[in-house]
Amino acid sequence: MPDRAVFLDRDDTLIEDPGYLNDPSQVRLLDGVPEALAELKALGYKLIVVSNQSAVARGIVTEKVLGKIHERLEQLLSERGAFLDRIYYCPYHTDGVIPKYTRDSDLRKPNPGMLLAAAEQMDIDLSRSWCVGNGYCDVEAGSRAGCKTILITHSSTPGRPQAGQASPDYTAVNLKEAVNIVKRHGRSPRAESVQTQSPDVSPDEPNAPPGKDNYQEPEGVSGVAEQLPSSGAAEPQTPTQEDVVPGDRTEQLLGGILEELRRMRRADMFGEFSVLRLMAGIIQIVVLFCLLATVWVLMNPDRQVNSAMIGLGFAVVLQLMALTFYMMEGRR
Repeated sequence: MPDRAVFLDRDDTLIEDPGYLNDPSQVRLLDGVPEALAELKALGYKLIVVSNQSAVARGIVTEKVLGKIHERLEQLLSERGAFLDRIYYCPYHTDGVIPKYTRDSDLRKPNPGMLLAAAEQMDIDLSRSWCVGNGYCDVEAGSRAGCKTILITHSSTPGRPQAGQASPDYTAVNLKEAVNIVKRHGRSPRAESVQTQSPDVSPDEPNAPPGKDNYQEPEGVSGVAEQLPSSGAAEPQTPTQEDVVPGDRTEQLLGGILEELRRMRRADMFGEFSVLRLMAGIIQIVVLFCLLATVWVLMNPDRQVNSAMIGLGFAVVLQLMALTFYMMEGRR
């Protein structure tokens, strides 16, 4: 039986995105990523990175350096007990300055080329797989390949889908919540009965990857598949402006505010526990107690100014300590 996989975008999904990352020292894992990947692996999923890397075509980074960047990524993950099965990337872009890479490619998301290549080479059932990323190009690539999709919304602003572009099956504030969605979907009685098929899948082979029969073995750049056929999958339709019934503007505004508050609460819920943040919170409570004691001393008819000044001094020092802890946490 074919395996199932989770296809993962790289930047702002697994690691921080400084903008055209071009040095291994810039690799920084996002909070909770190793633990989330370990959970997915324990659930029986292969973990495959699929990443657009137009920086190669633009001359910002070479494939050799890109390989070192990915080695660094895998090293950081392995140090925390997480492992990737394979990394695919697309170095091509029509606006490139390196002639070798300056062209269009079926590999570049939103095209599903990298997912189709992985399905062929690693025997993956795309209909039982997921595609997770922080952009609508990830959602579109996953949808066209026949995967279920999750859009990560917390690390960056994904924008809006273009006309005719697929909408995500689910949204999550980070990879940790995405894992909970995958687990919850797996417990659903209908999870295995509902299959997403593309026109390339015949009725006799419901688990075959889209385009598998017509797929040609990739050639050329190492780690990247080429010469992939179009998947032929019908593009999902998104609601047009005419389909949306306008409501009361005040209700829409309040609804937007509530949704943002829910998203913030979800971000906190799936955030990493921090000892520094806990200590800062405890110190803030002590600061409040010192200030209240100072006010009580000053309001007492037999007030002692020295005691009040001592209490105020303690409050100032402790407040500075709390701010220091918050700043240390922000730099982690």
